[in-house]
Amino acid sequence: MNFRKGQRREDPEINLIPFIDVLLVILIFLMVSTTYSKFTELQITLPTADAQKATEKPFELNVTVDAKGNYTINQQPISFRDVAGLAQAMKNAAAQGGAAGQSPVVIVNADQFAMHQMVINVMEAARVAGYEKLTFAAQTGAAK
Repeated sequence: MNFRKGQRREDPEINLIPFIDVLLVILIFLMVSTTYSKFTELQITLPTADAQKATEKPFELNVTVDAKGNYTINQQPISFRDVAGLAQAMKNAAAQGGAAGQSPVVIVNADQFAMHQMVINVMEAARVAGYEKLTFAAQTGAAK
């Protein structure tokens, strides 16, 4: 029996708006409650070295450069004229220090406000003097 004559039957419609709302709430819940693991870290074990302490301490030339452009070699002030003069002063300091026959290690102690050119002058003087071992002194853990 059809009591609705002339009227067509409507197809049921699924309302997607509440379905999307529920899915968004679930998605937010999953995002908040998920813990992420770090898989990008490398698990490495560094090698250990057993070395004996050095029996001889190499001869060192401590070259200091301050912010005003003053140079000292082993706490002896020198006047800078040119790179060749600085190289000669380094050779004289090495000869006075008793480094006959061995090349000293040149340690550059430069002020943080010293110009780069002053440090380059020391490096060039060490090259001219024939000293191949050069290192820079630095502070560690400076407290402010």
